[in-house]
Amino acid sequence: QVRLVESGGGLAQPGGSLRLSCAASEAIYGFDDMGWYRQAPGKQRELVAHIPKWSNPIYSDDVQGRFTLSRSATQNTMFLQMNNLKPEDTAVYYCEAKRTIEYWGQGIQVTVSS
Repeated sequence: QVRLVESGGGLAQPGGSLRLSCAASEAIYGFDDMGWYRQAPGKQRELVAHIPKWSNPIYSDDVQGRFTLSRSATQNTMFLQMNNLKPEDTAVYYCEAKRTIEYWGQGIQVTVSS
């Protein structure tokens, strides 16, 4: 059973930064794609960024230029560096990994507020 565990969320001020981590229970290059999603209260879950196995990250328009997705094969971990945070980035952030089926982390809260 694949496990994905997010960490690094919390409270940040507008303009601040947070770094999310997603630790996988197995080698991340065993997945065809990995990504970050978020869900704000009263809204549908939306894609933030994702990275195909042998390609570069792809970002939503909302976070392009502010967020950076990276990964470490040695740590079996995917990261999301979030800079210049805005109140509208407040959401529960989920890590996702995909092979023939999708796997999800439990989610982690990110709150951007002064």
